[in-house]
Amino acid sequence: MARGSNINKELSDVLNELWRLDVNRMKPGVDYKINLQGKAGFVAPGSNHARDGARAPLFSYVNEDKLKSIDTYAYFLNLLDNYEMATGVTEQVTKEEIQENHLFLDAILKTEVMKCAQKYLVRKGRAQSDPDQFKRQLYDVWFKLYHRDRSGGEDSCGFEHVFVGETKHGTEIMGLHNWVQFYHQEKNNHVDYKGYKARDNKDTPDGDDHVLNLQFSCNGLVKPVGSCFIGVSPEFEVALFTIVFFLSDERMTNVKVKVDEYLLEIVVYRFGRSIGTSYPKMISSNNRDL
Repeated sequence: MARGSNINKELSDVLNELWRLDVNRMKPGVDYKINLQGKAGFVAPGSNHARDGARAPLFSYVNEDKLKSIDTYAYFLNLLDNYEMATGVTEQVTKEEIQENHLFLDAILKTEVMKCAQKYLVRKGRAQSDPDQFKRQLYDVWFKLYHRDRSGGEDSCGFEHVFVGETKHGTEIMGLHNWVQFYHQEKNNHVDYKGYKARDNKDTPDGDDHVLNLQFSCNGLVKPVGSCFIGVSPEFEVALFTIVFFLSDERMTNVKVKVDEYLLEIVVYRFGRSIGTSYPKMISSNNRDL
């Protein structure tokens, strides 16, 4: 997969089909409301001091009843308390947690989003056509534990890093690229939204955007620049990042795509045969200059 500046049209076409099929995507202003407030400031490398450009939380409203009524979100929510956030601390995975992983995968594999992703990857010779074998591939990519911090045991996996978040040596917050987790951590006063990140005034986001570059702290640790989709379903994120991961054997892949109105860079890091991290970066939206 090329790392050039051009938009990857084939991948954009596939991701737009996933976008069209994502019937579980939440509607901004209806199912949730965000309060963008001010622009985040510069944070010096290694510092946990950030000027707060947002006195109020990012999420002013989320329809939790709707989230819990949709299988993929409900099973996703069950996974968020299964991990020890600190790297270097060996994960203790129970039978119940393994079952929760399988229930989540079973739920997303029933969606048209994941069926579309599988068909595309099979066509590219990168995934198994048998549903059970494809599920095993997904399990290894997202839930298989590995050593992120070499000083400890198996302390991490792709799902934990991307969707839950981790801390490194008690001084750095890593991952946490999911809006549902961000909302729950914010609601429990563990996350403090500091403001949106933008290159200039032309890049100022609005409350209807489904992708956001932002700054926040989690349990006192500042993430100077983070990014996540807003409102999209868990199956959409898993499908998108899985496709990009499977299409490249390089340690890092960053590819530029146009999804709906958004010009994005999708970044995926490989950790052996699993995902190390994955996230979107908003470049621009067509309601602003491209």
